[in-house]
Amino acid sequence: MQSIRVNFPNSAGERLSGILDLPVGNPTAFALFAHCFTCSKNLRAATNLSRSMTEAGIAVLRFDFTGLGQSAGEFADTNFSSNVDDLLSAARWLEDEHRAPELLFGHSLGGTAVLQAAPLIPSAVAVATIGSPADPAHVARLFKGSEAKLREKGIAEIALGGRPFRVREGFLDDLKTHNLPAAISGLRKALLIMHAPLDDIVEVENASKLFSAAKHPKSFVSLDKADHLLSREEDSRYAGQVLASWAAGYLPPSGAQDGLRADAGIVAARTKVEGFRTEVAAGNHHFVADEPLGVGGTDTGPTPYDLLAAALATCTTMTLRMYAEHKRIGLRSATVTVSHGRVHAEDCVDCDQRDGQIHEFTRELTLDGDLSDQQRQRMLEIADRCPVHKTLHKEIKVRTSLKGV
Repeated sequence: MQSIRVNFPNSAGERLSGILDLPVGNPTAFALFAHCFTCSKNLRAATNLSRSMTEAGIAVLRFDFTGLGQSAGEFADTNFSSNVDDLLSAARWLEDEHRAPELLFGHSLGGTAVLQAAPLIPSAVAVATIGSPADPAHVARLFKGSEAKLREKGIAEIALGGRPFRVREGFLDDLKTHNLPAAISGLRKALLIMHAPLDDIVEVENASKLFSAAKHPKSFVSLDKADHLLSREEDSRYAGQVLASWAAGYLPPSGAQDGLRADAGIVAARTKVEGFRTEVAAGNHHFVADEPLGVGGTDTGPTPYDLLAAALATCTTMTLRMYAEHKRIGLRSATVTVSHGRVHAEDCVDCDQRDGQIHEFTRELTLDGDLSDQQRQRMLEIADRCPVHKTLHKEIKVRTSLKGV
């Protein structure tokens, strides 16, 4: 999973902080995730859910609602309606920068907000909730014991999840303005409801109400012994895997979005206009190359020179392994580190070039095994026989042509 930190404005122009998790290769779809009430995008469960999705080829945007985590704004100025607005802002950003989200999913009150926002996001074809209330007003139970003070003063500091939050009276009033059953009945999108029977924060009866209000296609999955926050890694990973498998029936099939392909023995690379992040296909293998943040990249993959150094390093270790097997040498492992740099030609005593700069690869071998000094010295010599090493020392020509569009 490649994770990129992003920022985008909410409807009031305040900065929202997010993380875009990308799969290796071209995403088959984009998903938008909403975290639980007073949580953040960095909740461990959110990371695990996202990882399971990217492993299935789905990119995920998770972000902090206004006033939470690393997002700007004051939590006291937010309410359920503003959470829905933040989701719409996130969906617009995805559409402008990448692709409009086809999948929406949320945890706890985040799932309830997703249900409210879904009819306003036409690109979404599938929606999922995890441990979500059937009514936004369900969260009002957290304010018991403080509601009188809140009504009297208009604002109060309330402990939620063991942390203090300033909340305005309008928060409670806003909860009553939403007609979630109406939003669900008119959803016209595939719906998956996931809930834990032992959830003691949002009772499983909420899942029954959501399921009853929804029209087909709709599905329900029990999360067995999971708690509300999916605090066990196996529970959050399972939920993400189930979600990805279910969504596959409604999302574009793999490869439908013009994924990069290459035949055996061929390497193809594609860089789009968003930056230097580059999709690479080497036969059946897919990975990403990029540039560091300091030169305008997003640092989601190795640089081209990193890949060249990796070719030299991997070829060297393979050559040493083959030689050790052929000579029956007790080599347990060979580790090669390669660094790349440039030196002035005048400082290179064994170079033919006398001006300008010369590319220099520095290679170090670590040989683990029962080897004599003589065998180690021989292995050092064998390293220079690596095919990539030989290629770099021979004359190379690169012939380039235009391919028809």
